[in-house]
Amino acid sequence: MTSLQLRNVDFQQSRNAVTHRTIDYDTAEPVLRRGQGFSIILNFNRSVQSGDGFTIIAETGSRPTESGNTRVVMPLSSSTNSTRWSAVRGPSSGNSLTVTINPPVTAVIGRYQLSLQITSGGRTSTAKGGTFVMLFNCWASGDEVFLNNEAERVEYVLNEGGMYWFGNANRFDSRRWDYAQFESGILDTCLILLDKSSFYASNQAEDVARRNDPLHVGRVLSALVNSNDNDQGVIVGNWSGNYAGGESPTYWNGSASILRQWRQSGPVKYGQCWVYAGVLCTVLRCFGIPARVIINFESAHDTDMNLIVDNYYDENGKKDNYRTSDSKWNFHAWDEIWSKRKDIGAFYDGWQVLDSTPQEPSGGIFRLGPCSLNAVREGHVDLPYDAPFVFAEVNADTYNWVVYPDGTQRKIYSEPAAVGWYTSTKAVGSFTRVDVTGNYKYPEGSTKEREAFSTAQSRMRAAAAGPAGARMHMASMSLRDAQPEEAAVKPEFSGAFTNKETQVGEDLNMDLTLKSSASNTRTVMIKMTSTAIIYNSTPVGEISTDSQSVSLVAKGEKTISFKITYNQYSKRITPDNMIEIVAVCVDETGGRLLISKVVTLKNPPLLIRPTEEPRLNKPTNVDIIFSNPINDVVDDSVLTIEGSSLLKEPIVVK
Repeated sequence: MTSLQLRNVDFQQSRNAVTHRTIDYDTAEPVLRRGQGFSIILNFNRSVQSGDGFTIIAETGSRPTESGNTRVVMPLSSSTNSTRWSAVRGPSSGNSLTVTINPPVTAVIGRYQLSLQITSGGRTSTAKGGTFVMLFNCWASGDEVFLNNEAERVEYVLNEGGMYWFGNANRFDSRRWDYAQFESGILDTCLILLDKSSFYASNQAEDVARRNDPLHVGRVLSALVNSNDNDQGVIVGNWSGNYAGGESPTYWNGSASILRQWRQSGPVKYGQCWVYAGVLCTVLRCFGIPARVIINFESAHDTDMNLIVDNYYDENGKKDNYRTSDSKWNFHAWDEIWSKRKDIGAFYDGWQVLDSTPQEPSGGIFRLGPCSLNAVREGHVDLPYDAPFVFAEVNADTYNWVVYPDGTQRKIYSEPAAVGWYTSTKAVGSFTRVDVTGNYKYPEGSTKEREAFSTAQSRMRAAAAGPAGARMHMASMSLRDAQPEEAAVKPEFSGAFTNKETQVGEDLNMDLTLKSSASNTRTVMIKMTSTAIIYNSTPVGEISTDSQSVSLVAKGEKTISFKITYNQYSKRITPDNMIEIVAVCVDETGGRLLISKVVTLKNPPLLIRPTEEPRLNKPTNVDIIFSNPINDVVDDSVLTIEGSSLLKEPIVVK
């Protein structure tokens, strides 16, 4: 009898892609989800006889081992096994044999090489049958990323369209982001990215074996999307306002062009937090991990890890950058993934924070998370990973200080302005905003919120004083024990800035209104500074200063109007369009008040107008209209148009 030989393997790609919900991947390679069976057809040179035996082998990684579950050996059997890989023999027809392969919900994700071991006529031979890619499966109840809501599965894994918000807590706008996780070449690029990690470089076999764990994969990716650790990560960050040699972060509309450029030529210049978050979300969804982008307004960066943001100003309201090491981003973006937390307990299951923006190192590498939202809300900051930093981002306390010419510094009262406002994400099934602040903290100022803050401080002190094992999740962070501070004295007057919405090119008209609670007339000295800032509150240019004295009658109110002209701010403002106005107010009795506001100027609108009714499979003309609001000529403008599944490459119009 002729020796049995494998001709090819039919992966039934179209059929399996429908049942595995991977039909949108633009790739010739089969894409499958773990915890769910898939059928293949083995085609031979002759019909299968009763004496022929078969074993299917699937391997992933460069050094596959059975002990690491990166090499699986599956003799054909008549039944499935829910806890390990199995291959079930199906019917044969002519020279073909149908086999159903059942990967467990704990399978390692990645690219597999399939081989068939054939025993026929007393001889054993092995033939390669092709490759396939295995993903996480939020539809499989035993998978650690299982979601039991179909609308959420579609939104957080299958949806290619996202949005983010920018500006500040006083006024913010939204923009769309094209995740494009199914576009041609993106899946392959994401797999290449996984192999760039420092952990993979140091121990390939262990790293690949741990890719069955979404927490491990997420933590690795949070480091790889930034390029700060000499690991050839995806994005180079730039917060200077000078983007020579690359693109402004606002240039990007989606992830596909960034990932393709990275694959072709290495780290991409430049990005900021929403770019990091958008690209990370793309890679996570591409691998089947439910993920969403989060925007947090007034987001703290607590460098000394005491859960306090200390701001220092001179007596004119100009920020002292030498003394001020903490900062507060007007907005910051990160990601959440949905996963179980078998490492710390079921209470902490659910949404976990990942952040690829390089702010502080974690374990010596610029990465953050995964950090449980439940741990953050309760103040359980001694749990892995990086919970103190996330807690401070959403719930740090703020102290403001005035430093006088003689070097003395005094805490100054300001109206409570909580860190962590309007924490937002895209709604399931619509392009609207959902507020998720309550997932991160109890209502500001409530008993539960203050209890969580106290819990966080006490747990940090205990971890800092404990053994090395208790400190490991705070490694490389300076754990300064928070000392109780004397509260600033509230003066007998209050104040606030107000303004109307202003577009770039227009003068900014501001009002400062002071209200007295005193029983007598007071003279208030006002020293005011306006500064152009970038969105992490870093000053980039002083615009104006002003001092004046006003008389504030008993129980009265006084409004001071002032103007910052376009000519004053035009040479200093950055693409973030942000101006911070700070006033230091001192009355004759020594009452002190600091008032501040960040104003975000609105960009002129970009209007999109179809000139005809769009029709399927027909070219469509669209007018895109921009009106220049200033008297200067605007040169070197570039219009970029992108769209998943509609445009293969961006359209760039100069």
